[in-house]
Amino acid sequence: MQSIWRKTAEMPAFPTLTENLKTDAVVIGGGMAGVLTAYLLGARGVDCVVLEANRVAGGVTDGTTAKITAQHDICYSTMIRQFGAELAGQYAAANLEAIEDYAKLIEGERIDCDFRRVATHLYAEKPSEVLEQELRAAETLGLPAEMVTETELPFPVWGALRFREQAMFHPLKFLAHIAAKCRIYENSRVQSVEADMVTTEGGEVRAEHIVVATHFPFINRPGYYFARMHQSRSYVLVLEGAEEIEHAYLGIDGERLSLRGYGGHILLGGGGHRTGENQSGGKYAGLVRAAKAIWPGSREVTRWSAQDCVTHDNIPYIGQYGADTPGLYVATGFRKWGMTSSMVAARILSAAIAGGGSPYPVFSPQRTSIAPSIKGLAKDGATAVKGLTKQIFHAPLERLDEVPVGRGELVSYRGDKLAVYRDESGRAYGVDTACTHLGCELSFNADEASWDCPCHGSRFHHDGTCLSGPAQRDLEVKSGLCGPPTGSNTGPPDEVDNQRDK
Repeated sequence: MQSIWRKTAEMPAFPTLTENLKTDAVVIGGGMAGVLTAYLLGARGVDCVVLEANRVAGGVTDGTTAKITAQHDICYSTMIRQFGAELAGQYAAANLEAIEDYAKLIEGERIDCDFRRVATHLYAEKPSEVLEQELRAAETLGLPAEMVTETELPFPVWGALRFREQAMFHPLKFLAHIAAKCRIYENSRVQSVEADMVTTEGGEVRAEHIVVATHFPFINRPGYYFARMHQSRSYVLVLEGAEEIEHAYLGIDGERLSLRGYGGHILLGGGGHRTGENQSGGKYAGLVRAAKAIWPGSREVTRWSAQDCVTHDNIPYIGQYGADTPGLYVATGFRKWGMTSSMVAARILSAAIAGGGSPYPVFSPQRTSIAPSIKGLAKDGATAVKGLTKQIFHAPLERLDEVPVGRGELVSYRGDKLAVYRDESGRAYGVDTACTHLGCELSFNADEASWDCPCHGSRFHHDGTCLSGPAQRDLEVKSGLCGPPTGSNTGPPDEVDNQRDK
């Protein structure tokens, strides 16, 4: 399940950190936000090192649909209502500038990354007062907005809010170019951050400035970001044999489909849900049904899923990590608009580190947006409590052979509670049920055969390997367990595989 970006670009390889270093700044996280920040710091004469736990662009950046736009779903009417036109205008201006920053950087560096100007659209299939309100808000803020009733979409719409002069590109072709100009260490997972010291298994980096650009911040205190955000997943199919779409679209009603073209293909996205809430699966199947209905002759080329952090007020946290951490910074909460937000973050953080302030306090992690924050905190807190208490009140299955092929279930086995997955060959995997971040009980994601945390969004492969944070450790593999399919006479029916795939 490779993204189309991974299938059509090759990222450079970087060494693993095996020594102690001293530098001006260290960026933790080798996605778009982290590498862009390092690149811009280098352009300002700041010596910078990037530490990446796995491979550069191996996480959320690889899963993007790569729209570079200031149109972030229905947002401006809500921002004006909650925070006023001044702060909403800061958000709009920062994202419009980010589009131009990409254009200038790509032209200046002569980066061949399929960058092109397009219009982005929010479309409604039924009459929508919400869409009309968003138009009025966009016009108030000076955004390049207009309402249209005719689009290139192969199905009718009631109307679409169009933003002119937005953009799209190939994110990995872009990132490969700028990453080559940065000092990066891959497979160098950070184990701890203490004052001005960042420690990995292979070495330490001492720096006056430390940027946490790891998607979800893994340092719990200060900041308490685990209590101020949740994570959300969505899914993408790439189709051939469908008429290509020139511009970009996102539905605000119905199936809320995301559509854009690339290289003769259609990227069809949707199926969004809070991480940890997809036990029944069917998200890819829903996209397949939509594809067949819209383009009956289309064929699937590849599919993938992605995840992003959502803050309580839907505005990213970019700036000083905590009120008392002048040398520690964060960039998170991009709400699936990571390409534009990454450039916004890189500009704000590189300016802060090089000696300038941010012109956009709307993104400050120390902002006080009382009403939406209280509402979001209550909802996320209730979900966390539910995840923690499930371990006490959720009744697991009694037998390992009750776990269906291709499914994951919680099972009571020899006095222990296990998270058990049985693959298509009948081989079973047993791991601990508690997330290694803060102990919430994990939930099975049937579309990806993974164990996901409903509290804070960490994800684990069914063999226990940590796929994404804030968790930093793998799940404990439970001993003893089961291999052959139910009914096979090649082994006992209650033994689960306790070896991770190599």
